Amino acid sequence: MIQRIVPSSGEQIPILGLGTWKTFDISSSPDALKPLSEVLDIMQESGGAVIDSSPMYGKSETTIGLLTADIPARHNFFYATKVWTSGKQEGIQQMNESFLRMKRDTMDLMQIHNLSDWKTQIKTLREWKAEGKIRYIGITHYTDAMHEELERVFSSEAIDFVQFNYSIFSRHAEQRLLQAAADHGVATMINRPLGEGRGLSKIAHLELPDWAKENGIDSWSQFALLYLTLHPAVTVIIPATGNPLHARENYRTNDVMPDFSFRKQMLDYINQL
Repeated sequence: MIQRIVPSSGEQIPILGLGTWKTFDISSSPDALKPLSEVLDIMQESGGAVIDSSPMYGKSETTIGLLTADIPARHNFFYATKVWTSGKQEGIQQMNESFLRMKRDTMDLMQIHNLSDWKTQIKTLREWKAEGKIRYIGITHYTDAMHEELERVFSSEAIDFVQFNYSIFSRHAEQRLLQAAADHGVATMINRPLGEGRGLSKIAHLELPDWAKENGIDSWSQFALLYLTLHPAVTVIIPATGNPLHARENYRTNDVMPDFSFRKQMLDYINQL
């Protein structure tokens, strides 16, 4: 799998990870956990590492903890979660609970979810990073309307990661945000990379064009993820799934990557549908 560099550290991380919104908010029964365990196995076997969660996502953090705590490869994952509250002490309490639920002594990435009380929470994140409790600081949002605000924050603060929505079906981030993040040395984490499924649902019944198949594309989800992968300012992409079949499609990567110009052909095709 392609590796991308985190600008603030030089660390390389795999470009395809896993989101957990809705998909990991399940009961802790063995039958419910089994397919999610398989999804994690598929991602890791494909070379992926990043698992992104949040206390907003119901039981998702707990599910991650249950699935990864006792497996030999648990330290090979890159664990990311968020703080989603107002107030310093409330933020500290929530983050400590996230550590317990995910069964982590340290967190790779702690993000301020939807910029909630970010001026307060970022002070704690800086302290925790200096103490080694977290490795990276991030900010997130999921709507086009907040892209400008995300840029304002990472233009004035020391931020390692910015997470935002972006897909071939919704390309607002291409106007400024992606380039701004690259210019400021901020890694990007892409949520909603498949357009929340709505984009794919409109084309799922169609046959892939021959030129896509000739370039190693086997599914529409792979098509959509490759479009993002080919952008040099994209660091990691986090499609959310709890379905092993979908995971196998998402993490099937090309043996030979097309060049950046291939994106135009992909986009032109989607635009004419």
